[in-house]
Amino acid sequence: MSSRRSRSRQSRASRISDDQITDLVSKLQVFIPESRTRRSDKVSASKVLQETCNYIRSLHREVEDLSDRLSVLLESTESDSAQAAIIRSLLM
Repeated sequence: MSSRRSRSRQSRASRISDDQITDLVSKLQVFIPESRTRRSDKVSASKVLQETCNYIRSLHREVEDLSDRLSVLLESTESDSAQAAIIRSLLM
């Protein structure tokens, strides 16, 4: 039975208060371009989280695109090993 009490105390201690959630969401909102351009500060947490997920997906697509473009660039510079070496050194 003490095990059950211990878990109950831990779950209460590890819970995040509504004020903490509000604070974390407002901090997250600062990093999302869609949220920064909005005039109103009153946005639901779910909306901020959805925008965050969308933004992360768009960043992921951008990284993939840049990686593909870099691969093509490196393949095209294989004949010019000095230029390829410079590009590789910039990446390290």
